Amino acid sequence: MAALMSLLLRSKSCILFSETPTVVLARFASKKSGGSSKNLGGKSSGRRYGYKKQDGNFVHAGNILATQRKGLMRWHPGAHVGIGTNKTLYALEDGIVRYTKEVYVPLPRSAEARENIPQLPKGAVLYKTFVNVVPTKQENKFTLVDMV
Repeated sequence: MAALMSLLLRSKSCILFSETPTVVLARFASKKSGGSSKNLGGKSSGRRYGYKKQDGNFVHAGNILATQRKGLMRWHPGAHVGIGTNKTLYALEDGIVRYTKEVYVPLPRSAEARENIPQLPKGAVLYKTFVNVVPTKQENKFTLVDMV
């Protein structure tokens, strides 16, 4: 019995005694349980689409004017405005931003003419919003003409 007691005391276990001669052993966990730290996807912030410069703001060349989804074109490039591969509109020259709405007439055999025009009421007019940059004349700026 002494050998059994010394064996039980050396091992990491819990001993429960009762009046009956049965011994119950319980083993403790050898590793701490924890979840995986590798599923970190889906916690990025939103993309913040929309116009970045309002009508009347002064912009420098290269400033982003509006960001939008690839499929839905909300704003279209006008004068002195470029469009990126992800439909981002940016200024090509320094100037003042102007938003204009213009009448849009799709080509007769285009997909828009076949799908959208029949659903509109008779006599309806389609408009598109264009973003333009009105360039400002640079005064008192020196440019390098020739190297001496």
